Amino acid sequence: MKKIAFFAEILIEDFDGASRTMFQLINRLDTCSMEYFFIYGKGPETFRHHLSYRVPSINIPLNTDYSLAIPFMVKKNLEQALDNFAPDAIHISTPSPLGYFALKYAKKRNIPVLSIYHTHFVSYIPYYLRRAPLFIKMAESWIQQTMRKFYNACDQLYVPSLAMISELENLGIAREQMTLWQRGINLELFSIKKRDITYIQQITQNKKPNILFASRLVWEKNIQTLLDIYAYMESQEMDYNFIVVGDGTAKKEAMTQMPNAFFLGKLSHEELSKVYASSDVFLFTSVSETYGNVVIEAMASGLPCVIANGGGSGGLVKHGQNGFKCTPNSPKEYAYFIQRLIEQPTIYEDIQLAGFDYVKQLDWDNLAERYFSDMHSLANLPHTQFAWATN
Repeated sequence: MKKIAFFAEILIEDFDGASRTMFQLINRLDTCSMEYFFIYGKGPETFRHHLSYRVPSINIPLNTDYSLAIPFMVKKNLEQALDNFAPDAIHISTPSPLGYFALKYAKKRNIPVLSIYHTHFVSYIPYYLRRAPLFIKMAESWIQQTMRKFYNACDQLYVPSLAMISELENLGIAREQMTLWQRGINLELFSIKKRDITYIQQITQNKKPNILFASRLVWEKNIQTLLDIYAYMESQEMDYNFIVVGDGTAKKEAMTQMPNAFFLGKLSHEELSKVYASSDVFLFTSVSETYGNVVIEAMASGLPCVIANGGGSGGLVKHGQNGFKCTPNSPKEYAYFIQRLIEQPTIYEDIQLAGFDYVKQLDWDNLAERYFSDMHSLANLPHTQFAWATN
């Protein structure tokens, strides 16, 4: 039986898109062929029936929704626990202090490493440093250097889109390290069959078309453009409902600037699937995604998408075929395509059907099988072949 050490900052299933991706794999583990040791910061005291180790963590000042594990506080004990487990391969979720601890441990012991590119860190810098613009270039340069060093030391890096592979290659990450590994979708959960007009009208108390935005409500998701779209459409007397799903540090300000919108907070998957299917257009302004799970969920629910042309989510939409892409900060463009979809049923249906066709190819069982096959292959390789481990 092969042994895998799995490092993650946060081990909570529905915490965010990255967590949901991780748990699609975790929930499919075959414990007869692979044994996993989970090392994480934020999460339960112990993790299910698996061997686990929770590392002390602290909240991130710039985004208190997230935390960072601090492995140096338990370095000797954690190394001893790993040595006792004797992993054949290591999975690292994030190039964080915990991720660097895992990478350093792997190098010392000639153990192969696989990582999944979950978070497009570079795109977050302009948001976090928007009040200190002079430091943006310096911070971006540091992040890029850190990413190059970390990901080039991994043996395999899963990247969710060709657009993101190209961007990472331009940052100096070796193409041969990267493997295209998209995100899957549960087509039973997210389906047009969940459409319930009575349900959505109970929320809005009217029969207007419904524009849905679903995301964590944090500024790095380009929430400012959402506010600008709302203000522009209000000024043009476009009589639509805005429905906002999600929670986060930008929610209070968004509610203030979108007084007529319906804020539903964070919903369960089942509730969210019904809101998707019962709305009319999906709006997504973020350019910081590595993939964009919500875009795929919307397509599967029969909801045409109007999104920002940027980040990993931009690669999911072919403009004018299965959705529309807009200049990221142009509220007029978003409003134009939203109105075009709602007022032209033929275009709406064509976009809707193309979205269905696109998501049919994304099956979690196939993606998970690929992941476990690759982990087995890494774990079976002789550790002496990892020349970088002696550097």
